[in-house]
Amino acid sequence: MQNVTEVLRRASPAARPQPLAHLDGRLWMGSWDTDRLYAIDPQTWSVTDEVAAPGKPYGIAAFGGALRVVVSVGDDDDRFLYRFVPGSGFDSASKTPCPDFTGSHLAADDTELYLCQQGKHRVLALDAAERELREIALPTRCAGIGFGTGGRSFIISGDEELENLALATFDLRATAPAATAVAAIPFDARCLAFDGERWWTSDREANEIVAFTA
Repeated sequence: MQNVTEVLRRASPAARPQPLAHLDGRLWMGSWDTDRLYAIDPQTWSVTDEVAAPGKPYGIAAFGGALRVVVSVGDDDDRFLYRFVPGSGFDSASKTPCPDFTGSHLAADDTELYLCQQGKHRVLALDAAERELREIALPTRCAGIGFGTGGRSFIISGDEELENLALATFDLRATAPAATAVAAIPFDARCLAFDGERWWTSDREANEIVAFTA
């Protein structure tokens, strides 16, 4: 199996980048070091906005013209979903507990949110009001989840140590889909976002953000 093809690797605006999402020509990144969100212009690699998050950002997805963000709050590491509107900030009234207070990577299509719950070996499909619709069995560890060309869904699959990573097809509309590897990812990728042409991920401990094609 061939490796993915890196097309861009840049220093992150803040250390330990984790979630990424693409919205309105900007790449939004959440940092575990600063607990802030950063809007990056992919062409100039300049930061056009930064906002403090209400906790540690674990997942981001563009949905309904805004961003939905999974945030860890408090010493118990409870996970909540927030709505974030660029230019306006986090909507505190939108704070909703993730099912069982757990969740990390987040993706969205036109109608649903998909929340990865690694410890429970599942992805939950949620409606626009963040109510649980169905459960999707997760057959492998997941380091990222996203939708690519034509609405096809993918994950970054890995073993129990989150090593031997690969971009894999994973049909989020099925109940128990298989993860079928497409290309190996030879670095510690965390998260998965698509801008219409290429994938983006965080090489978190290297403090770098990477764009690639399969």
